[in-house]
Formats: sequence, C-alpha cells, structure tokens
Amino acid sequence: MGNTSSKDHWENVYATKAETEVSWFQNYPKRSVEFIEQYKLPLDAIIIDVGGGDSHFVDALIEKGYQNIYVLDISSNAIERAKKRLGIKANKINWIVSDIIDFDPKIKFDFWHDRAAFHFLTSEDKVSKYVSLTERSINPSGFLILGTFSEQGPTKCSALEVKQYNESSMSARFEEKFEKLKCIIEDHTTPFNTIQNFLFCSFKKK
Repeated sequence: MGNTSSKDHWENVYATKAETEVSWFQNYPKRSVEFIEQYKLPLDAIIIDVGGGDSHFVDALIEKGYQNIYVLDISSNAIERAKKRLGIKANKINWIVSDIIDFDPKIKFDFWHDRAAFHFLTSEDKVSKYVSLTERSINPSGFLILGTFSEQGPTKCSALEVKQYNESSMSARFEEKFEKLKCIIEDHTTPFNTIQNFLFCSFKKK
C-alpha cells in the first residue's frame, strides 16, 4: 500500500469509527505512562508520540506537566479528534500530520513513543527508513519505546497486514545505535473484549 492510499485508509477509519470502535483504544495508557515514570523524564523533555492519533497518552502527559509534546499521525482526522477532545489544552501540543516515513524533524527528541505504528511497516525499505529516522532523531541517552504485536498477536489490524516481533527480532533492528533496556509481553483487551498480545521494548540511545 502506497503512502497516498495508506493515508486515505486512515483518514477513513477516523472519519467513520468512534474511538471505542477501534481495537487499539485505551481509556488510560497505563503501560506507556509507566515507561515515562520509570525513566524519570524532566518536565522539559522533548517527547513525541508517533502514530499518536487520538490516543489518550497525550492527555496523561499534559496532566503530568510535560511542556514539549509532539503528536504525529498520518491522519488529519485523528489529529482533529484529539484536538477537539482536549479543547484549549490542545494549544500546548505540537501537532504533526505526516507519514512517519516522510517525517524530517528539525529537532531531536528525548523520548520517542510508538504504540502500534511501527508494526504497520511491513517492507524492508520502510523498516530501514524508520530505524534510520530514530537513529538521527533521538538525542544521546534519549529513550525509544516501541509497542508492536508479538508473534502471538494478530497478523492484521484495521484490515492491514502487520509485522510481528519477538524480543530478538526487535532488538536486532535497533542494536547498532541503541542499548536495549527491557522487553515485556502484555495482553491488550480491545473494546470488543478480544485479546491482542503486544511486545513492548524500551531502548536507550548510545
């Protein structure tokens, strides 16, 4: 699927489905918040949520007092939904509508968070571009948090193929420039009461 059709797909998803009608919905992103707390990021840390869409992770970051928050998503509809939910608080966020593969940031990040975007990159070319992007866009000693479907997770999401990972295959992708801190397996219960098995890995930039 090319960039244009991929964008069309996600614009349609966010135009036609409520937030509780998509499998990845979390009312409170407990695991993501735990990573923030564990690594004790200062409140002026530069944080990006890749594929953040209308995720509630940004709400938690605002609540904790973080001041430099970026949310990137390929879907402008997703971004607009998040803005509407946040109201005046949305003015505190740097919103970016872009395919992650086309993203060319002018700053570097201290905390790069991606829950369920990376696994939609199924071609070697796109995976390599993503890895290169993290290598040049995360500050030394900055953190990279990735959540993908595990090998026991779904093979598709939102009618699209995904790439499953285990701890070894995930670590191998990023080992050149990042130190693996830990990987954990977690079951996510969807709004439809089905279970999706996720792998979360955290890395620190060398």
